[in-house]
Amino acid sequence: MGTQFRLTQKRSAIGRHRKQKQTLVALGIRRLHQTVVHNDTPQIQGMITKVSHLLEVEKIEAEG
Repeated sequence: MGTQFRLTQKRSAIGRHRKQKQTLVALGIRRLHQTVVHNDTPQIQGMITKVSHLLEVEKIEAEG
């Protein structure tokens, strides 16, 4: 399967720019402390870079 990212929102999006809030929604994160898993793609890496100050990112090596 390859490499994946486990993303957990650690800081609130209140008071952030609209584009940062939309990026969180595009990643599938809707509330604080929610965790999602995404495959390692250039698009996801770009989104993570935009909101990295709000997230905790863990790299997962998927077996298979």
